[in-house]
Amino acid sequence: MKIIYLISQLIIPVFIFFVIFYGFTKKVKVYDSFINGAKDGINLTLRIFPYILAIFIAIKTFQVSGIFDFVKNLLYPILNFFSIPLEVLSISIIKPLSGSASIGVFTDIVKTTGPDSFASKVSAVIMGSAETTFYVLAVYLGAAGIKKTKYLIPVCVISDIIGIVIAIIVTKILLG
Repeated sequence: MKIIYLISQLIIPVFIFFVIFYGFTKKVKVYDSFINGAKDGINLTLRIFPYILAIFIAIKTFQVSGIFDFVKNLLYPILNFFSIPLEVLSISIIKPLSGSASIGVFTDIVKTTGPDSFASKVSAVIMGSAETTFYVLAVYLGAAGIKKTKYLIPVCVISDIIGIVIAIIVTKILLG
């Protein structure tokens, strides 16, 4: 364990010195390149900020408006028929919208149902295998300036649904 701790403490400084050394050997002005990159990073942040703000407002509106509870109540009979805990629906709806909100929902699921419950196991698989689709789309499309997304969002939503269904099936088969 001491070796792993030592490696984890040294990896970033070694990488930084490697980059500086490599830059000097290639006759690159390392400091100037770093400053230019930092300037570009600030400009990029300013360009994508409206998109990030929009997705955060949409997520909060979705939660506060009652649509989230409406969807849960609407799908409860289907979940109950297949013996899928209602908590799985919560994580399935929140994960494509926000990573931090899904961590909060996942923590709540583990606290209320226990770490070895089926709901916690399925939620863990969904957390590890699903993407924060709408956040990623907002940031990447905003950064690239792409405005025409005719089929992108429907395809992403369908792939999220398929991924969640597969996560539930695999968890039922392996950890049932």
